[in-house]
Amino acid sequence: MTSPYSLAQDAAATLRELTGIEQHDVALVLGSGWLPAVDALGEATAEIATTDLPGFQAAAVAGHSGKIRSIRSGEKNLLVFLSRTHYYEARDVAAVAHPVRAAAAAGCRAIVLTNGCGGLDPSWSPGTPVLISDHINLTGASPLVGANFVDLTDLYSHRLRGLARELDPSLDEGVYVQFPGPHYETPAEVRMAGIMGGSLVGMSTTLEAIAAREAGLEILGISLVTNLAAGVSDQPLNHEEVLEAGRLAAGRMGDLLARIVPSI
Repeated sequence: MTSPYSLAQDAAATLRELTGIEQHDVALVLGSGWLPAVDALGEATAEIATTDLPGFQAAAVAGHSGKIRSIRSGEKNLLVFLSRTHYYEARDVAAVAHPVRAAAAAGCRAIVLTNGCGGLDPSWSPGTPVLISDHINLTGASPLVGANFVDLTDLYSHRLRGLARELDPSLDEGVYVQFPGPHYETPAEVRMAGIMGGSLVGMSTTLEAIAAREAGLEILGISLVTNLAAGVSDQPLNHEEVLEAGRLAAGRMGDLLARIVPSI
């Protein structure tokens, strides 16, 4: 059986062949609602289907595109994943971590992990970006293999969060709580997340962040609050609301990424 690390090396080698880019510098994973922001990042030098690379799965969630785009931004080559594999799709942690490991194998030294999420702070209206300062992983899983003890202190880079706040002083920070999904959280679960110190709830990101730290990548996490979490408002939750919030916030998100990423 091929190890996840060897599979990542194979994916990176195929990526170099298909894009003609020997080394990428910064990776981005675009979460639900973020897709419309990608065009602000720069000129695409190549775009390939995720399924053209070893180990990748096709996109399975509306609002995600099963593509990987190579973008030139100033002096940097960006590797942008227009979709992600969610843990709830098959409870396959290796598949969730594979894009992150492939990015590291392709030469990336930093990664921007984005997501669409529910917010516990009533002042965060839909379309509000929030920097992830820390996370709570409630999936009961880890992407690490064997007795591999990885330090998660300052997992979400203090340096990169400071850089982001210099560029946009209005940015708040919060602790992201990942639930397994795919069902939305109950109001009681949201209250539990708040008691534990969480302020953002969703179904992605934490497992990718752990894999990124293991691979030595510097991590910036940004959540797009697409709705108030269950129980914080009396409105029902649906995925269409998530995508609509992303469309409405696309200009701000694109501008935010376009300013932050070249400085990483």
